Amino acid sequence: MCAAHVTRRNFLLGTAAGALGMAVSSCSTVDLTAQEAGGDLLSRIRDRGEVNIGIANEAPYGFVDRSGRITGEAPELARKVFQRLGVERMNPRITDFGSLIPALQVGVFDVIAAGMFVTPARCKQILFSDPEYQAPEALMVPKGNPKGINTLDDIVARKDIRVGLLTGSANIGYATDLGLMDRAVIFDSVFSGLDGILANRADAFSLTAISLRDALNKRPDAPLELTPAYVPVIGGKRKLGCGAFGFRRDQRTFRDAFNVELNRMRASGELLSTVRPFGFTESEMTTLTAAELCSDTSSSS
Repeated sequence: MCAAHVTRRNFLLGTAAGALGMAVSSCSTVDLTAQEAGGDLLSRIRDRGEVNIGIANEAPYGFVDRSGRITGEAPELARKVFQRLGVERMNPRITDFGSLIPALQVGVFDVIAAGMFVTPARCKQILFSDPEYQAPEALMVPKGNPKGINTLDDIVARKDIRVGLLTGSANIGYATDLGLMDRAVIFDSVFSGLDGILANRADAFSLTAISLRDALNKRPDAPLELTPAYVPVIGGKRKLGCGAFGFRRDQRTFRDAFNVELNRMRASGELLSTVRPFGFTESEMTTLTAAELCSDTSSSS
């Protein structure tokens, strides 16, 4: 279990590469499940009675609260799903968002529980569960929206606008497709993005309305405002982001067992009741599947 023992302090204080390095090299005996040639990871998790989940410490998706408890929409859903699967204990492994997939692949944790968007590119790297939510986009701008921008298309039309983006987020792909990366400022957290606007390093910060709303609620006195939610259109296709749990590509049986319980919760309404305390509503619920999202057949709907 030594390889799984990566402290919250190490992950928070180290860089992403450093955190992964510590996870792999800090123990004389490394027990990474990724090195076990696939196999039945769910059975091994049941045997040890605990599952290690990867989060980016980003509210409301997955974070550690002030009491040290792991919470957020994804961990709370995961907790209930794993209890149904016979696993009672859940350990958080914290890294920055952009390192979640590499850390999963080398076995630092067993599942990504961070509300990660399902994209065809990511589907080539990992397996996804069916999504637990859908999320339109928004922009965070200075109070009064002095530049009068509400969408990424507005930023495309205004060559003087600098757009802030979260590292590893789907918005980087959107900005790339729209030719905005020469005016992009990359931030390593939502709050650093807000600080970037306040410091005039960026004119707007692009992310999901859910994430930005949650951040603004935590900074009620900040002279910032949220633009109306919208669905970006990239290359003639609507890009409605959907968040899901991530699994290693050799763990299809594990992912499928997780999906069965997650979809039972969706059908009973327990999924919505679990995530509602984190700002999710009926409008964030979706019946799209991972297969549809990975093939991009949902983009025009």
